[in-house]
Amino acid sequence: MEKLPNIIILATGGTIAGIAGKTTITVGYTSAAITVETLIEMVPEIETIANISGQQVVQISSQDMNNEIWLDLGKKVNELLSNPDIDGIVITHGTDTMEETAYYLHLVVKSEKPVVLVGAMRPSTAMSADGPNNLYNAVALAGSKNAWRKGVLIVMNDTIHSAREVTKASTFLTDAFQAPGLGALGYIQSNVAHFYKEPTGRHTVNSRFNTEGIDELPKVDIAYGYANVTRVAIDAFVETGSQGVIYAGTGNGSLTDEVMDALIEARSNDVIVVRSTRVGSGLVARNGEADDDMLDFVVSDTLNPQKARVLLLLALTQTTDTKEIQQMFYEY
Repeated sequence: MEKLPNIIILATGGTIAGIAGKTTITVGYTSAAITVETLIEMVPEIETIANISGQQVVQISSQDMNNEIWLDLGKKVNELLSNPDIDGIVITHGTDTMEETAYYLHLVVKSEKPVVLVGAMRPSTAMSADGPNNLYNAVALAGSKNAWRKGVLIVMNDTIHSAREVTKASTFLTDAFQAPGLGALGYIQSNVAHFYKEPTGRHTVNSRFNTEGIDELPKVDIAYGYANVTRVAIDAFVETGSQGVIYAGTGNGSLTDEVMDALIEARSNDVIVVRSTRVGSGLVARNGEADDDMLDFVVSDTLNPQKARVLLLLALTQTTDTKEIQQMFYEY
């Protein structure tokens, strides 16, 4: 009989740990209400596919995720995976910022072993709760040899996604997680992970980023583009100490004259400027909607604004050279 993998579940809260007063309630519930021990008890079937232990890292709704928790979580994951007896890690997480935490870990984890983030769109008390099946699939994926060397993964609704490509695309559907334009890596069915694609960007053991010894991450903010946008948000970010600003522009990261002036001024104050897009998919072309070479701006490639922020805050732990940072956006 094949030996069961040893999987650790790190719990952070979220809807998967949420409860409500009625089984019909799927909005307006209390998030992050139950502990990792209760989560494990609710899915006894996972004990048949892995040796499970759990740790409660934090107990929050994921909109409250922050840089400090990311630093601690990344270091904990690296410490646990350095143990040869541990085969993989599952992290339960609220869906609102799960893609950002996953991408952060994709860049700082130093192991080929599987790290799988999972959540739910409905609370644990709902008659149609999706959390139990998602958690079962996450444990199966974390224990699969097929998932090694794939970087950090998200599994939701039987679908396997790369941390780099995935985003939350619905406020309520159980099929909320999508990879617009680039597609999922594969699927999980009857405990078995089926991969049809490989992540192409650098990650985990091939990543240059290392947060050991770092106690604080740089301040990076996102300004949003829209009709009649002003420069107020950009100016406020610069005035309050932002070291980088992601501009989620319209279309191909386009800029109004007023925004352009604000970003030029920000760059003259040594703030790193990254042009991204609010569109949700597609490539932001360098020197397309602005003369990035002349302005010394960076473009986000296919990263959405929130992922661009994650990469920039890690890039700024190493360099402020815009050419070097631009290369990171192409490689990661």
